[in-house]
Amino acid sequence: MRYNIDPELIPVLDWIPDFDISEIVEGTLQIDPDQQQQILAGLPRYEPENPVDISEREIQGPQGAPAVRVRVYSRSGADLGAPAIVYMHGGAFVSGELEAFDARCTEFADRIGALVVSVDYRLSPASPFPDALEDVYAVLQWVAANAEELAVDPDRIAVAGDSAGGNLAASAALAARDRGGPRVRFQFLDAPVLDDRMTTPSMTQYSDTPGWNSRNNARMWTYYLGATAEPGSDAVSPHAAPARASDLSGLPPAGVIVGEFDPLRDETIRYAQRLAQAGVPTDLRLYSGVFHGAMLLADAAVCRRMREDVVAMLQWGLRPK
Repeated sequence: MRYNIDPELIPVLDWIPDFDISEIVEGTLQIDPDQQQQILAGLPRYEPENPVDISEREIQGPQGAPAVRVRVYSRSGADLGAPAIVYMHGGAFVSGELEAFDARCTEFADRIGALVVSVDYRLSPASPFPDALEDVYAVLQWVAANAEELAVDPDRIAVAGDSAGGNLAASAALAARDRGGPRVRFQFLDAPVLDDRMTTPSMTQYSDTPGWNSRNNARMWTYYLGATAEPGSDAVSPHAAPARASDLSGLPPAGVIVGEFDPLRDETIRYAQRLAQAGVPTDLRLYSGVFHGAMLLADAAVCRRMREDVVAMLQWGLRPK
């Protein structure tokens, strides 16, 4: 094997489909039913220690846009004034269902005692930037404005997400700062997509890594930016590609994680470094032998360690003051 993948993750590689993102967009991706069963059976489960209530609702979207569907997770008997986490799923901006992230959101609600609001944002290329971000920002505003009704502390709201969702979490934190919007206490970024310029060593090198690769990453940016800008051009907004933000000061503290064999590795590390250099308290974790999305796909020891670290990060970031 070309990459020194963690040995416990090797079996997972047999059922991760080798796909082109254009197949998802065009609806031509074919997955063998047996392979699909393997994927579903292998996904980590989470059994909460406390009952977690799960409900769905629609909230007012951005002006002139459809309502935004959200899935809300709350631990039964959670304290009044609990923290809140606005969560954005991954999926390269072109796919992703709330149901696929039930385990992660349930664990956050159970172990952190937070109200978790998972956002079903609009997908590209049908709805390119800034539609997804505006959906997320509308949800963030809704949580802050309805904190009393939701029994959450308006001063303890986090944004969190993985991959494309990590982009949206970082972008929402930037937008809240730049627009004078809701105060965000903490941002959790799991292997976030941050830079459309794609010039880092890991992005250049990892054209065939499992889970995600630079070839699909390039197509993703074209779909996401749509007609607003060409990837790599000066017209790309920092609210689309947070790595382009010239000033990261004044942003909320951050927890940032990424795997060794992820094309997003170097842009993630650089963003975390820049946050720290701008005076933003930042906790960065790099996991050896790990590819993109492994934590959501496998129950290997390294993935369990990652999940423990993530919970600890959010507990620290949302602690009462």
